[in-house]
Amino acid sequence: MSKKLNIGLFGFGVVGQGLYDIIRTKNLNLEIKKIAIKNPGKLRTLPQELFTTDRDELLNNPEINTIVELINDTEAAFEIVSRALASGKNVVSASKKMIATYLNELIELQEKHGTSLLYEGAVCGSIPIIRNLEEYYDNELLHSISGIFNGSSNYILSKGFLENLDYASALKQAQDLGFAETDPTMDVGGYDAKYKLIIAATHAYGVIIDPQEVLNIGIQNLSANDLQYAREKNLKIKLVPVAKELDARNMAMFVLPKFVTESEFLYNVEYEYNGVTVQAAFADQQFFFGKGAGGHPTGSAVLSDIAALRYDYGYEYKKAKAVKGLNFTNDIEINIYLRYEDEALVEALGFESIKERYYSGEYKFVIGKINLQKLIDNKQRISDNKAFVAFADQLTGVSLAPAKILNAEVL
Repeated sequence: MSKKLNIGLFGFGVVGQGLYDIIRTKNLNLEIKKIAIKNPGKLRTLPQELFTTDRDELLNNPEINTIVELINDTEAAFEIVSRALASGKNVVSASKKMIATYLNELIELQEKHGTSLLYEGAVCGSIPIIRNLEEYYDNELLHSISGIFNGSSNYILSKGFLENLDYASALKQAQDLGFAETDPTMDVGGYDAKYKLIIAATHAYGVIIDPQEVLNIGIQNLSANDLQYAREKNLKIKLVPVAKELDARNMAMFVLPKFVTESEFLYNVEYEYNGVTVQAAFADQQFFFGKGAGGHPTGSAVLSDIAALRYDYGYEYKKAKAVKGLNFTNDIEINIYLRYEDEALVEALGFESIKERYYSGEYKFVIGKINLQKLIDNKQRISDNKAFVAFADQLTGVSLAPAKILNAEVL
């Protein structure tokens, strides 16, 4: 039999309101007792007495046995979640940066105090990927996890590719719809996708990695030339996080734009939708698809976690606790596409082999193999040079020369 949950809710933004909308249509043996907000002057449709700006009214209330944390402040979120867990309250959170940054501490708090932290809503919106990695694949050898983890950047890429909308206009539309923040760096820079990947990799591979060690390069430097090149080759550009087992002892992960072929599931994932591809040793390839942005999709994932707490569900972190875990490394070779202006950047990246290299009056690009660590070392230089980097491992068999380059010089 399920137990009654009395909820203290932190944050009443897009996801918080989406969660409330869903809860009031259900009979789930739970009640939102109090909502902590940052701005008391904002006009709201709910009774004023339901809101407070004092976090202690929730954390110190003995009636509240469950905290739902949905705020956009990493340090404040960690304080709230850690205090709640230490005081015997179970927690549901959607703060992916906070979870990825403090995952070791959060696991220790749960073990010490016998409480549970669930965070399905922190990774890929409505897609139940964490629960599947934790339960369905708990004894499965996973070769790789990859996908589209950020609905905001995917919306922008779809607008550019399918509707020929320029980057600035596509970003403005994403912001107007609530998919992207006023400062979009977390989304378009690949940080949001990186934090989600780190959380997913903990359940898939048992590794807990400092986010600063994982490469993320986003789509800010995408140009019309890059999109045109992709169209001519019947490819699409997606922002794709990748976690991959290299051998029995090592794994790697990174976030990069990627050229996606028609044969890949991600080719048809558009706008605010997310998609996750799991390549397993025995289950083979499986694909999860759903909305990754918006209040109701993410709110539904948060509600799923709340409902699970009624039955005292908690993550076991089986792979993280395994005696022989995998080691994380950036010492791998990957094929990349680099559209650039500065020849010195090509030299600095130290391509170990080059498949193609082209120059035209409009733009220059090179495709070849480099060490991932070289991208990390030159990340700021790539950004400063407005160069565009894309993961190009799937281009085997694709003719790489741009079809419409005139007077091109093969270097």
